[in-house]
Amino acid sequence: MTEAGTLHAPMKVEFDYTRSLGPTLSEFMTGLKRRQILGGVLSDGTIAVPPPEFDAETYEPITEMVPVQDEGVVQTWAWVPEPVPGQPLDRPFAFAHILLDGADRPLLHAVAVDSADQIETGLRVRAVWADEPVGAITDVRWFEPAGDAAATTPGQEGGEAVTGIISPVHLAYDFAASPEESKFFRGLAEGKILGQRCPTCGKVYVPPRGACPVDGVPTTTEVEVPDTGIVTTFCIVNVPFLGQKITPPYVSAYMLLDGADIAFLHLLLGVDPADVRMGMRVKAVWKPRDEWGTTIENISHFEPTGEPDADFETYKVHL
Repeated sequence: MTEAGTLHAPMKVEFDYTRSLGPTLSEFMTGLKRRQILGGVLSDGTIAVPPPEFDAETYEPITEMVPVQDEGVVQTWAWVPEPVPGQPLDRPFAFAHILLDGADRPLLHAVAVDSADQIETGLRVRAVWADEPVGAITDVRWFEPAGDAAATTPGQEGGEAVTGIISPVHLAYDFAASPEESKFFRGLAEGKILGQRCPTCGKVYVPPRGACPVDGVPTTTEVEVPDTGIVTTFCIVNVPFLGQKITPPYVSAYMLLDGADIAFLHLLLGVDPADVRMGMRVKAVWKPRDEWGTTIENISHFEPTGEPDADFETYKVHL
């Protein structure tokens, strides 16, 4: 909690981002898997590493690829005194633009040196390859000063073409709630659902907003609404994904609570997904009180009440 009384909490977002590569990047990544760096030939005859998928001048796809060396020269650099998790090295290093021999445009990568005074513009560096390349830019672990010794890293043949990559995404941050949001979360810890009312148009926002998006004025009045409402729109989730806690199919729905003027997204369970419909009356299902905190997860899910559906005319302006 901050001095102003607002709530804050550490948040973490993690998932694997899967991307299909297309012909140009597939060839580039397959080259890395074979310890070979390929550049794309642009319309002006210059060679870019990594290759763009389309030429910036003609907008045509890049189709001609040529090998370049895994050695080159540092053009510009920036020192990283305190690496963060996920960076190429866990000790101080430099990020640098490296112009590889045979290329015309630099590659951004890490350079492993012991101190900032060991790297400079014009320094010759060579790639340090992973023991088992898989077809990713991290197959080049980093670059190091080339010295006088000749390169000895051999290429390797064979292996299936790389047509897609999986990039783990990790984002950790501290979420600071607004004063209105803080009241909302504290209310949930007491089993209440609180919103804010616009003094001009009278709309009630749940979860609350600090200002009304219609009139642009502060929402100054706190309003408690019941934990019952209706489904406005919904989505049946059929596709499994990493970290999923519920086995598909299930329903994510926008719930418009009684007395509120904006719907919010939550789970709808206790009903066959095929039977869910707009206007369905629902009620919050709360977790046991000893599991409550200052979080929307105090509400486990919503489920149908069995009451008659709301008439479309009563909620059409809230879609």
